[in-house]
Amino acid sequence: MPLLAATTTVVLAATSLAGAPAASAASFNMQGWATQCGGTTGGGSASAVTVTDSAGLISNMQASGARVIRVSGSISISGMQKVAANKTIIGVGSNAAITGGGLNVASVSNVIIRNINFRNWSDDAINVQYSTRVWIDHNSFTNGNDGAVDIKRASDCATVSWNRVYGHDKSFLLGHSDDNASEDTGKLRVTYHHNWFDGSEQRHPRVRFGNPVHVFNNYYNNVGGYGVASTEGAGVLVEGNYFENTEDPYHLGEASSGPGTLVARNNHFVNSGSGQTGGSVRSLPYSVSVDPAANVKSIVTGGAGTGRI
Repeated sequence: MPLLAATTTVVLAATSLAGAPAASAASFNMQGWATQCGGTTGGGSASAVTVTDSAGLISNMQASGARVIRVSGSISISGMQKVAANKTIIGVGSNAAITGGGLNVASVSNVIIRNINFRNWSDDAINVQYSTRVWIDHNSFTNGNDGAVDIKRASDCATVSWNRVYGHDKSFLLGHSDDNASEDTGKLRVTYHHNWFDGSEQRHPRVRFGNPVHVFNNYYNNVGGYGVASTEGAGVLVEGNYFENTEDPYHLGEASSGPGTLVARNNHFVNSGSGQTGGSVRSLPYSVSVDPAANVKSIVTGGAGTGRI
């Protein structure tokens, strides 16, 4: 497969931004890896059911067949609750919330989770493992225990877009263990775009093994730890992002994890470090219009999180 090499950053950057849309034209449509592997439709055109309590949410999430589940109001759950295949879970308005527990997307395919406020979860807000074709979009995450969105254990073809993480430490983990190469190599291909990391600390994302992983048009604001970490042979393309007051925007290796590779192009820095790059990354199988990095702050703050779709 062709490679994107760090040494060709300048030429490739100019190409990727040619004809990019104006700030107001940023698309809320599905983009990136979730469009691959056959595409992600969730519950598709199934008749929508509205849920207002934990019993209704859990029974519909775990039912067989395609379902569109509309979450109305705030619903408290405990532990990690299973989500079955072919489901769309979407909040109503700006106040739909899932609190206390999280959603477990395990050993399934074709799941969409949108427009939910996740708060005070006890484990992960969303855990994806052994699953493919997943779209996590326009959610808000705050004040949880562990990861906001963890994707791991041979999962593949997912997009995480237009989410806001604030008042929280561990944001987006991709690959859970240095010892899981046998399952994860060739998998964990994920796109992260137009997310707002608003004073969060780390894992934006922290990547193991996945190649290529695409991180574009995200807004990093007052990130206390680090932005992107490429580790354990991962290949990460970081392009068109806006880093503000972020001393460590991206680097190779993390803690005891060995380095991956990282290609950076056309990022915008305000009172931030310059980042660490190295090596090459496999080419992407899809095309997207990358917004000019200087416009990303206004685009993302105006579009990320709940109540926007």
